[in-house]
Amino acid sequence: MPTSLELTTLANPLPIELKNTTDDALPNYLTSLKFQQSYLLADVRLALGYSAVLIAGTTFYADYKLGWDATKSWTLWAVIAYFILNGALTYWVWGVEKGKIFTGEIGDTLISIASSVKKHKPIYNLQVQYGKKGEEPQTLKISAPFTRWFDSDGYFVATPFQQWLATEIPAVGKADPKKVDRGSGKGEGKVIDGQQMQGNADSSMTAGNGGARARNSKKGT
Repeated sequence: MPTSLELTTLANPLPIELKNTTDDALPNYLTSLKFQQSYLLADVRLALGYSAVLIAGTTFYADYKLGWDATKSWTLWAVIAYFILNGALTYWVWGVEKGKIFTGEIGDTLISIASSVKKHKPIYNLQVQYGKKGEEPQTLKISAPFTRWFDSDGYFVATPFQQWLATEIPAVGKADPKKVDRGSGKGEGKVIDGQQMQGNADSSMTAGNGGARARNSKKGT
């Protein structure tokens, strides 16, 4: 029986819409494998955002109720605080989070995953940092066309996406060995900081093959 995630469908989707749907699926899969997700990045972002909104709302309400003469002495400081918080929020999103969609751990392994997509290019890119606690993490870059897990009707199919993650990311493959595609030869990612080098996704698979795999997976659900 297909899950609600597998029934996600998009009509004439843009790459960013495909990315957002896929981004939502990735943490769900990892947490189902007992990865412990850290919400620190999201909590800080929400705290900064809500604090800025609270200051703006309080200032507006006070001005409405008490009038400008009664509030002008501290309105300037409220405006300064608002812009400082917004600046901090912008820095946090672009300078700290940097597209991260998952940070967490499983056992003694820490993992951080950031996603990206180029405009008008339906290729899903992941940058994965993983390693034992207290050790220098490795950085792995992998990519694949969205047609690998979206079928021709725009349906998201979970199984091929999970197989791709388990095959390409060692920590995920260790947690879910049944999903590892041992016949793929990997060859889609590149270890940047480690010793192992792998090929490029663009030269190792085509959109047509990815779409066929996604459709076949959907029929089997």
